[in-house]
Amino acid sequence: MFVTFTSVDRVPTAVNAAQVTFVSPVSDGTRIRFGEGRSLTVVEPQDEVVERLDRCLRPSAD
Repeated sequence: MFVTFTSVDRVPTAVNAAQVTFVSPVSDGTRIRFGEGRSLTVVEPQDEVVERLDRCLRPSAD
């Protein structure tokens, strides 16, 4: 499942929530880390990033 965030250069960026391995705050916003040393910094605060990723990964109540 993909979640859209805004990168620090103000470009919308889709993130595959299942591939996220670590989330940490940085001075520019929040760094989202993936496997193999890849990362992305987004402008959204860490709490919002975690909530949106968590919401995406939760099973629906259908």
